[in-house]
Amino acid sequence: MSYMSRSVKERRRRGQLLCVVIFLLFAGTASGVAQAAKYPPTIVFMTDFGVVDDSVAICRGVMYSIMPEVRIVDLTHQVKPFSILDGARFLYGATPYYPAGTVFVVVVDPGVGSPRKAIVAKSKKGEFFVLPDNGLLTLVEQRDGIEGVHEITNPDWMIGTKLSSTFHGRDIFSPAGAHVARGEDWTKAGPEMPVESLVRLDLKMPRINEGGITAEVIATDGPFGNLVTNLDGEDFLKLGYQRGQEVSVILDEEEMRIKFVHTFSDVPVGEPLLYIDSRGRFALAVNQGSFAEKYEIEPPVKLFIPRAGK
Repeated sequence: MSYMSRSVKERRRRGQLLCVVIFLLFAGTASGVAQAAKYPPTIVFMTDFGVVDDSVAICRGVMYSIMPEVRIVDLTHQVKPFSILDGARFLYGATPYYPAGTVFVVVVDPGVGSPRKAIVAKSKKGEFFVLPDNGLLTLVEQRDGIEGVHEITNPDWMIGTKLSSTFHGRDIFSPAGAHVARGEDWTKAGPEMPVESLVRLDLKMPRINEGGITAEVIATDGPFGNLVTNLDGEDFLKLGYQRGQEVSVILDEEEMRIKFVHTFSDVPVGEPLLYIDSRGRFALAVNQGSFAEKYEIEPPVKLFIPRAGK
């Protein structure tokens, strides 16, 4: 075989390999586009508006008008009115279950119309938060960290120049959230703010000593009346209690003896129990009843648990 014929065959083989590479690259790109089309950007929406009027639907309409293909997930619109702490708790509980790129639009805003800032923040996990700067990010920041913050001042990211002084959910947060979800440069929302300047909730931390743990009941769990505390379940276990054991609990200066168990049905219907809830927190409940109602508990309430054997 001549040198020239071998050279021609070699060029043909290289050409065929190049075609295969180009095909694979194109197929991968097409697959990526198909995946993006299959899974549109997600906005997770939370407010304290309730659902008895048109407020939530109006905000959703603003988002859809900017990005019709966006997927909107309602986290809840039943946050206790004006409760920034409850909003912060729900964000903390939900964010681990959403991927990077998710946009959280949160309107729990007792300071609406005041000098408080409207912001877009990006966590170090890659999630975005469009909300008032009033402490809602406190718990997420403690766990995930905040990469950057920009104040929302860009009029192109609002729905008009005549902004309402009482409905920034419609006029600022909803359109800004849709612009971020649409893939626009989130830093164009407005001037950068130092992360250190964020407003943070002044949260009380449990105190542990040789006698036991002093903690706090901070909320009730939805409609069930279970008591949510600021005590991590792992810290409670350090007191030396085992499941099935009765625990002495001083709650709002009243001492009670309650069994520590795995789940509600481990005690008779109507009886109280202590357990580690689905978010890893020490909690109090009544099997098929409301602890808050039965014992007339209105958070916040102090809680003391002595060490086992004390």
